[in-house]
Amino acid sequence: MERESHVFDKLDLQVLSALEVNGRASFSRIGAVLGVSDQTVARRYRRLCAEGGLRVVALRDGDALGLDQWTLRLRCVPDSAQTIAEALAKRPDTSWIGLASGGTEVVLGTRARNPGERDDLLLSKLPRTPHVLEIRAYQKLHRFFGGPQGWLRKFALLAPDQIEALTPDLVPDPGPARIDPEDEPLLAVLERDGRAAYPELQRATGRSESAVRRRLDTLLASGAVFLDSEFDPEAIGRPVYAALWLTVAPAALHSVGEALASHAHIAHASATAGPSNLIATAVVRNTADLYAYLTGPLGRLEGVQHIEATPYLRSVKQLTYRPRPR
Repeated sequence: MERESHVFDKLDLQVLSALEVNGRASFSRIGAVLGVSDQTVARRYRRLCAEGGLRVVALRDGDALGLDQWTLRLRCVPDSAQTIAEALAKRPDTSWIGLASGGTEVVLGTRARNPGERDDLLLSKLPRTPHVLEIRAYQKLHRFFGGPQGWLRKFALLAPDQIEALTPDLVPDPGPARIDPEDEPLLAVLERDGRAAYPELQRATGRSESAVRRRLDTLLASGAVFLDSEFDPEAIGRPVYAALWLTVAPAALHSVGEALASHAHIAHASATAGPSNLIATAVVRNTADLYAYLTGPLGRLEGVQHIEATPYLRSVKQLTYRPRPR
């Protein structure tokens, strides 16, 4: 069953944008910034969760932690891509998964925590998976946009002073980005619910509430972890999204990547090693909007030699995996 389409107003989108700035901001803090009551924010939040698929979750920043990250394209036997995608979605080392190319291709991102996890997926599991006809692998080299950089900020839903009021207080000298073994119980909760209350985090870790606060603040300030919002792009009127595989002249790679990072249509852009040297995700209103972007702002960039666009049929895993209703 497909999710019913809903239209969200400016206040809904402002609440989404506020959570993008500070995923753990209280309803009262968001309400004070937006000029509405905390009860109004709570109602909008619940509606966004119920009707827009909103979830706030903690993610490990592979770039800050120096983790090996890959984007994979799996060409599959027809009628098998769905099953393969759902099996991969249950793995903790996959970060997002989409079905593309008329349902014959699975596109996914990996976030292996060590070389053993990477090799298990790339050298063992996938090559032995029945009905996978071809594997194309792209190693991430540099992020131009995405991760902790929130896409909704491009739409100026909040004024600069509102963003400043919502931004968490900085931790002085948080040190290098790292995750210690004793952080795992804390992250296990936050990766399910980034807004989990401190008493729940205290129970999960066995630490005092003040110790939990300090450690979480340090993880966020150091960049080891960030909070991200998962929601249905249709909730903001942009239900069409596509992977863009670009071949760019090496001397122009950085300038093209920086330009993509500034485009409102682009939710993610990275330089890669592999068949293409720049990969991006475009999120648009409709296919005409995608065409206008490909032939206009993107097509006019100097140094772009080849563009392949792969529209997604649907997302199987965005930040987390939730099985579709049967």
